[in-house]
Amino acid sequence: MRKQTKELSAIEITSFLLQTEFSMQDFIEVNVPIDAWLKEQPGFVSRHIAQETDGRITDMLLWGSVSQGTQAMHRLMDVFRDSPIHSMIDQGTVSWNVMPVRHQI
Repeated sequence: MRKQTKELSAIEITSFLLQTEFSMQDFIEVNVPIDAWLKEQPGFVSRHIAQETDGRITDMLLWGSVSQGTQAMHRLMDVFRDSPIHSMIDQGTVSWNVMPVRHQI
C-alpha cells in the first residue's frame, strides 16, 4: 500500500433552500460575479449547482485541497459580504462541509 504524501483534493458541499420569493434562475444570476471570482481562486477545479424536486439546492465545488477550499470560503464571505445572495438563502436550512477526497476514478 502506497503512503499518502500530498494533501488530498476536496469536495465542498453546501445545501440549502431559497427564500420562497426567489427562483433557481434568480440564484444562478446573482452567482455570476461569484463564479468569476471562484475561477481565480487557488485550487479551484469546478462548481456544480443542482436542485432537488423539493427545492433544496446543492452547491458542490471541487478543490485542490481542503485548506484551499476552506480558505476560499472565508475569503468569499468577506469579499461578498454585501452580496444579495445572502438574503436569498434561508439561512436556517444551510449545511456546509469540506471533505477530503479518499477515492476517485
